Amino acid sequence: MEPKRLYRSVNDRVIGGVCGGLGNYFNVDPVIIRVVTAALFFAGFIGLLGYIIAWIIVPAERG
Repeated sequence: MEPKRLYRSVNDRVIGGVCGGLGNYFNVDPVIIRVVTAALFFAGFIGLLGYIIAWIIVPAERG
């Protein structure tokens, strides 16, 4: 059995697919991840910084 890996989503993306990929990885609705990211953004830009870093580091899923 192959271990579960984190990828950016190519199907469920709004900007970069990071929240969609996190939703798939944790088996959670990506909208919840997006709301948490937006809340962290307004709470001091940590959400934006984390999103940009994840966008750079996490590879896109294979199509």
